[in-house]
Amino acid sequence: MADLFSVTAPLAVRHADGTRRVMVERFAHPEGLLYFEPFWHLQRPAARGMHLLRGDIRGEGPWKIDDAVITVLGCHGTDAELAGAWAEWQAFLESGAPGYPAPEAIAALAEAYS
Repeated sequence: MADLFSVTAPLAVRHADGTRRVMVERFAHPEGLLYFEPFWHLQRPAARGMHLLRGDIRGEGPWKIDDAVITVLGCHGTDAELAGAWAEWQAFLESGAPGYPAPEAIAALAEAYS
C-alpha cells in the first residue's frame, strides 16, 4: 500500500482502548500524527476533535503508531458506525461545508497544535 499521507481513501483509527474514529484531516506532527475527526470544527473547544498519536508511523497499510492502528475504512470488515460517520461527513462537504475553515487555516491550526 502507499504512504499514509498520500492515501486518498477514507481512513479509520483504532486506539488501544478500543475507541474507533474516522480521520478527516491528518498531518505529520513532530511527535507523530495529528488527525481531526468529523465535525471537529463544531466542538467547543475545537481541539476536542483533534487527536495526536505519539510515536513513529510504521507499516504500509495498515499503519501503526504506538498502540493505535490506522486502516482504510471498510477494509477487513465493515464498521457500520464509522461508515455512517464518513457518509455524514461527505454529505456535509457536498453541501458546501458551511462554516468549515479554509485549507490554509486548517494547516495553520495543525502546525500550531502542541
